[in-house]
Amino acid sequence: MNAKAFITLAIVSAVVLLGFQSQQKTYLQLGIIASLERDSLVHAAGFKLNGGSVNALISPSLTEEKFRQNIERIKAAKCKIYLCNVLFPGKMKIAGPDVNEKNVLAYADSVFLRAAQAGVELLVLGSGTSRRIPEGYNVQKAELDFVALCKKLAVLAQKHKIKIAIENLQSKETNFLTSLKATAEVVKLVNHPNFGLNADIYHMRCEGELPQSIVDAKKLLIHCEIAETEKRTLPGVQGDDFRPYLRALKEANYKGPLFIEAGFTKPSDAEISFKFLTKQINEVFMK
Repeated sequence: MNAKAFITLAIVSAVVLLGFQSQQKTYLQLGIIASLERDSLVHAAGFKLNGGSVNALISPSLTEEKFRQNIERIKAAKCKIYLCNVLFPGKMKIAGPDVNEKNVLAYADSVFLRAAQAGVELLVLGSGTSRRIPEGYNVQKAELDFVALCKKLAVLAQKHKIKIAIENLQSKETNFLTSLKATAEVVKLVNHPNFGLNADIYHMRCEGELPQSIVDAKKLLIHCEIAETEKRTLPGVQGDDFRPYLRALKEANYKGPLFIEAGFTKPSDAEISFKFLTKQINEVFMK
């Protein structure tokens, strides 16, 4: 092959490769909360990001030996362990009249330290039981006190270079901050770079909250989670149409990951879900 023919072939190959890469473009990086035990399974399904719970991986209640074992498992995992959820145990109140701020901050500082040591970038603040307030309690006071506490949590998170993503929950799980709109207001008031918003599409759909809330909160979004509505199954099991909410993420110019948080028993469901959700994402983002 002469030099001219070789150059021509190289150019054609490059064009074909670029075309293939453009078709394979990832608009939203998909993650799944599936625990370390399922790391190989979800990686084989296509996921590159995984997550676990604070209690299982980085809780201060874990012995130093157990925690070090977890770090080694995290390092050896095929998927990056990007987040831990359930930041606070149910018995530790973070909203309402029974908050022991000193204990909360000491606990959080220990969790953030271990998260940093384990390379976990994000902690999801859902903790519905912890933030439930007594019936009839003054909601405005609860919000003011909660914002003040979250400001202190954000400073601790910054110290350890960790980010907190507070999650909107549904009214079946808590009675405090049960919409993305209300949760976004807390993030606005905290006003700290290490404290952002987790738009949980599953909870939004359960509460009948429209996708526009995502667009309205676009400057606050740092994380997003998703699951099917009826039984909190993996996307694709029931075939839910998430495209209205995905269009909202596109309009909001959301650049973070999209994490599935749902239970599953059939290993094949993980691969089905990855393909199903990727298809809906591509249908929305390629337009």
